[in-house]
Amino acid sequence: SVLLSRRLVEAGVSLVQINWVNIEGEPNAGSWDTHDRHNDLLKRFLMPWMDQTYSALLEDLADRGLLDETLVLWVGEFGHTPRFNARAGRDHWGHCFSIALAGGGIRGGVVHGRSDGHAAFPVTGQVEPRDLHATLFHCLGYPPDTELHDTEGRPLPLSRGRIIEEIV
Repeated sequence: SVLLSRRLVEAGVSLVQINWVNIEGEPNAGSWDTHDRHNDLLKRFLMPWMDQTYSALLEDLADRGLLDETLVLWVGEFGHTPRFNARAGRDHWGHCFSIALAGGGIRGGVVHGRSDGHAAFPVTGQVEPRDLHATLFHCLGYPPDTELHDTEGRPLPLSRGRIIEEIV
């Protein structure tokens, strides 16, 4: 699906979403939702595949001159608990998680923020979801004061967050 996504970008498709693979017989079908055998799944499947496919996508886009105009976002909807559960898994945790951004207006080689020693809470550089949204919209060319209007004509801000200046 990563190769197909690069081909779609080459063909001019403006938004492409890649869904993760399903691995038959693995907990949660081998998804990042690792409630069972967290470290095992990360080591055997998830991280090697992510590392290979994400870096290959970025290299392919760069080789074709498309990375500077393509915003690539790798993210889940939440992080994982700092402690393991009884099944050697980690459950949902919204207080702290990681995101990888590349291309399309993002400064490369930057790590923003730091978590505590347990990866439970941000220590520096905390980013709210609205800040991520504001930054993504900025990279896509939308001014920070952009408004949409609902069916009644009421203005709604596209984002109420701040642009994460440290990464753009």
